[in-house]
Amino acid sequence: MRVAVVHEWLASHAGSEKVVEQILQLYPDADLFSLVDFLSAEQRHFIGHRAVQTSFIQRLPWAKRVFRQYLPLMPLAVEQFNLAAYDVIISSNHAVAKGVLTGPHQLHISYVHTPIRYAWDLQHQYLQQAGLERGPKGALTRLILHYLRLWDTTSANRVDRFVANSQFVAKRIWRAYRRPATVIYPPVDVSRFEWQQTRDDFYLTVSRFVPYKRVDLTVAAFNQLGLPLVVIGDGSDWQRIKTMAGPTIRLLGKQPDEVVADYMQRCKGFIFPAEEDFGITPVEAQAAGAPVIALGRGGVAETVIHGKTGVLFSEQTVDSLVQAVKSFDMGMYELNRGNLRRQAEKFSIECFRTQFHECVEQTYTGFLRGNPLE
Repeated sequence: MRVAVVHEWLASHAGSEKVVEQILQLYPDADLFSLVDFLSAEQRHFIGHRAVQTSFIQRLPWAKRVFRQYLPLMPLAVEQFNLAAYDVIISSNHAVAKGVLTGPHQLHISYVHTPIRYAWDLQHQYLQQAGLERGPKGALTRLILHYLRLWDTTSANRVDRFVANSQFVAKRIWRAYRRPATVIYPPVDVSRFEWQQTRDDFYLTVSRFVPYKRVDLTVAAFNQLGLPLVVIGDGSDWQRIKTMAGPTIRLLGKQPDEVVADYMQRCKGFIFPAEEDFGITPVEAQAAGAPVIALGRGGVAETVIHGKTGVLFSEQTVDSLVQAVKSFDMGMYELNRGNLRRQAEKFSIECFRTQFHECVEQTYTGFLRGNPLE
């Protein structure tokens, strides 16, 4: 098989890029396409230091700094990739990558991290957070998102098989495109965490400081509880969170992976109040032996077992989180550390590679027989 991998943009080594990393290791001869490539020399190890075919957006003014603002041009840009030489196209999609043009002799498998959140079910939240609910800019943004949804729905017909990163995302794919999806959870490097029997007396959260991550909710809850909390991460909400933080809360800012692992291996419990499509950090916390206290919605409801590896609370409110932490702190749940590790290992790199490789090979065999979904 001649394989092409298509990813939206290469600017960091985050969750979706870790999926691409493993796909490229499964198919080391694959060619890589991305709308833009702004990886530094030090970051290129995860793509095997290979050349990347980019789009015209790479050459637009100030693209390195504001490439996301060229979103209205991205559907056009991704359609310009010439993939005629490949048998199998694997798109890594959270915006427009699945919209590449393919022929009848080519198999297109799309690994979907999420349908475009800000164009579908999170549009109103996005407009509110961006201050675009009213006025000319708001009206223009709504118009752009409207046409983006139309293109997004149409381009779903170019995919032969959808693969979702969680049951939660599979439901969103069905809602947006009325297409079924195979669920293959993303790879989590659980091997870099060690279980420690002795735990320190503090709770931990690790997150980007952006509104939907709800770091503010965690800080408000622990201000009320008066319990020690360590917060790792940074982002646009840093100053607001810093102003909120009471005397029992330590803000450490962004930290290297080894520091994050150390805190996860020592903390009493890991706090996760966001609604995520999957959520890597709760899996990492379980691998490190830390019970997870999380909002029971989104992907985390599939990775944390209530009462066995963590505590799931029902409402995204301070009171709901406070009650969950109190019940955990009082020892109302007997959470076995062995269960935590076993649960985390279900989402290991090895599991992802095995499942994804089998999916591609079986789908391609079926495609050659005339049925890519057999």
